[in-house]
Amino acid sequence: MLCGIDLGSRNVKVALRDQDGSLSFHKFDTVSFYREHGRAVEGQLRVDFAALGLGVPERVVATGYGRQTINLQGAEIIPELKAHVLGAIQQTNLTDFTLLDLGGQDSKVVLVARGKMLDFQTNDKCAASTGRYLENMAAVLDIDLAELSRHYENPVDLSSTCAIFGETELIGKVVEGHTLASLAAGVNYTIFKRIKPMLKKLMSDTIVFTGGVARNQALVKILERELGVPVVVPTHPQFNGAIGCCSYALE
Repeated sequence: MLCGIDLGSRNVKVALRDQDGSLSFHKFDTVSFYREHGRAVEGQLRVDFAALGLGVPERVVATGYGRQTINLQGAEIIPELKAHVLGAIQQTNLTDFTLLDLGGQDSKVVLVARGKMLDFQTNDKCAASTGRYLENMAAVLDIDLAELSRHYENPVDLSSTCAIFGETELIGKVVEGHTLASLAAGVNYTIFKRIKPMLKKLMSDTIVFTGGVARNQALVKILERELGVPVVVPTHPQFNGAIGCCSYALE
């Protein structure tokens, strides 16, 4: 059994690949994962996989937001971008595409040609185009993420691209009396405005959209409408990095 781990800012995602090629998935809250299942030993993080109910993998490959700070004992550590490209290829069978990954606290765009990474853009310094931003805005509107992801028509114009100031601006729009649908659409369109420059620089004929934000169907529709290209969301967008780690373990 091979184990791929994506140490994300909000969740730790685990993909297990059996000998027959089948995959199973497990997700843990990041803080709880480190607090309850990890222990620092000689500068490394030791994880008791058996106690997690994951068995004893023969090989572990890890990546993710915590890759720079978490040295997982017994694991081979690979760069995030490499893991996500491998995962996207594994899940879609595509070799030429623009990869868009929107996670809990960062965003990545990668141009892939013939299965190789040609160029990339990242944003890990601002939460305005991430899942955290959507969660905050949904809370302001008092709706859940599922409801937020339904709306993309007639978006309210939100000019602030800052996650903090954006909340204040959104509250102002609520006071002005805009409909919930337009407010939610405005929030989703703001994400698009934030990532549009990165996508324009690395555009191709197809976008593969991964990360937890890829479940936002409104954003998928906005991307297709505004950019005029198909947007492919793999079956397991949130586990894409972990799946890529499993693919790397097979090489």
